[in-house]
Amino acid sequence: MRGADHQTGRMFSYLSPEAMVPPDHPLRVIRPLVNAALERLSPSFRQMYSRIGRPSIPPEQLLRALLLQAFFSVRSERQLMEQLTYNMMFRWFVGLSMDVPVWDVTVFTKNRERLLSADIACSLLQAILADPRVKPLLSDEHFSVDGTLIEAWASMKSFRPKDGSGEAPTAGRNGERDFHGEKRSNETHASTTDRDARLYKKAKGQAAKLCHMGHVVMENRSGLVVAASTTPATGTAEREAAAAMIGELDGRDRATVGADKAYDTTDFVAEMRRLGVTPHVTQNDNGRRSAIDGRTTRHAGYAVSQRVRKRIEEVFGWMKTVGGQRKTRYRGTGRVGWMFTLSAAAYNLIRMPKLLGVAA
Repeated sequence: MRGADHQTGRMFSYLSPEAMVPPDHPLRVIRPLVNAALERLSPSFRQMYSRIGRPSIPPEQLLRALLLQAFFSVRSERQLMEQLTYNMMFRWFVGLSMDVPVWDVTVFTKNRERLLSADIACSLLQAILADPRVKPLLSDEHFSVDGTLIEAWASMKSFRPKDGSGEAPTAGRNGERDFHGEKRSNETHASTTDRDARLYKKAKGQAAKLCHMGHVVMENRSGLVVAASTTPATGTAEREAAAAMIGELDGRDRATVGADKAYDTTDFVAEMRRLGVTPHVTQNDNGRRSAIDGRTTRHAGYAVSQRVRKRIEEVFGWMKTVGGQRKTRYRGTGRVGWMFTLSAAAYNLIRMPKLLGVAA
């Protein structure tokens, strides 16, 4: 018998958003980890907000919403608010009941700025790693480090002389700008859209783009991110950021750090040894002398570090294809770095169901 196409909605519903989420969904494992991390950050939240005045968007709900944006590749905060309006699973994860109105996107963005000023993304990453269920998954002896380019939210037409000279684009919505034959460099030119973006290419033969540079330290046992940062794109930024992040790691005595050829410099190797870290860096002996000699390469651990360090590309792959970090939607190194670190925290969380041995 054919069923009738009744489209009359019920006036009342007795289902909660949680009842709509499948019992084996990965978010059911991730949400308790997020809630526990946010509970650890509660003292920081209390310091950020006044005791009087109109209540803001709860920072816990704001961070859960931003994590969903990374998990499901939601391309804008406006679309994120739209999803929260009708997606019951999103409402359950954030902590909204069925009949609570969703925030206006401009209010959401304004409240996010407060979290940016307090560097909450970095605190959230560390709070997740501090969970008693996550700590056994981490190595405190073996790490890998690498950097990647984040394409800036600025066009090449915006890269104009700092002194104000040069031909302006033609009139119109997307005016033409002929810069062929013009010598442009970061010393003489800057983007009028994003002043922190720099013209850079990571390898010969590749096109130079306006970009920022993101850096990650990964522990080698489970491949989780333990530190992340963002800097302007320069030829020394990878090594400088790596030294800063590794220097802040706890319990790094007699640790090792794997890295590619870009880190094979005398200064970086010397800095790692000063910090008490053994640099398992790929030797770059193409027309030059490597800073890494047989005292390091003869050990079996060097070969293991070289093999495992390549897993850091999985981190960048997820963050760029799913987490929205291939081309940032934000301007300025501060905002770009905040979202890059939050995406690194989202990557750790998305791996938890399998690492914790929970069927999803």
